[in-house]
Amino acid sequence: MSPDLLRSLVWMDYRLAVLFAVLLPLILLIWATVKQAEAMQRLLIIYWRVSSLLAITVYLLIGDLKIGFLASFLARILIPVGLWFWVDLNEEIDDQRSSPLKFVFSAWRWALTIYSTLGAIATIPFLQCAFSDASYPTSFCQVWREAPLIYKDILHANYRLPFLGFLGIVGLVIYLIYFGHFVIVRLGRQGRSAIEQ
Repeated sequence: MSPDLLRSLVWMDYRLAVLFAVLLPLILLIWATVKQAEAMQRLLIIYWRVSSLLAITVYLLIGDLKIGFLASFLARILIPVGLWFWVDLNEEIDDQRSSPLKFVFSAWRWALTIYSTLGAIATIPFLQCAFSDASYPTSFCQVWREAPLIYKDILHANYRLPFLGFLGIVGLVIYLIYFGHFVIVRLGRQGRSAIEQ
């Protein structure tokens, strides 16, 4: 694949991520809050917790940390799981009357599921960037850092790259502790119910 085509595809992926993973769920959360659609609100809050791994990935890539490639791949797997895992929320949402909010929410959930699944498949070749011995060997890996570095220039211009990478590591450790607690403690106690019993 030519470097220009690869760069175009990577930038398209970042743009789609901003649309499907940031802007639309934020609008939906505000809309669901205004309409007092509690099941959708709970699912969107769970979504934000799960998808925070994408934000962590950005900071890891800013810091030039290879684990960012693995975090990106895992985020693309965990997001669809988090959107469909909860039996009680799925039933509540399905039982709601048809409305513009329900239609847009369902369309977003399916679109993000398809986008994340295709994205996970498409990023499999880039996992080699996480496990290569050399520092990112080619533009094949470096192209994924371009958007995070522009983000850094816009929002964190006065901060050094290693510090922002450190923030990414701290975020990843907190994420893994929370995820481990969920899998070991909460999942066994509550199963696929989002409402604590």
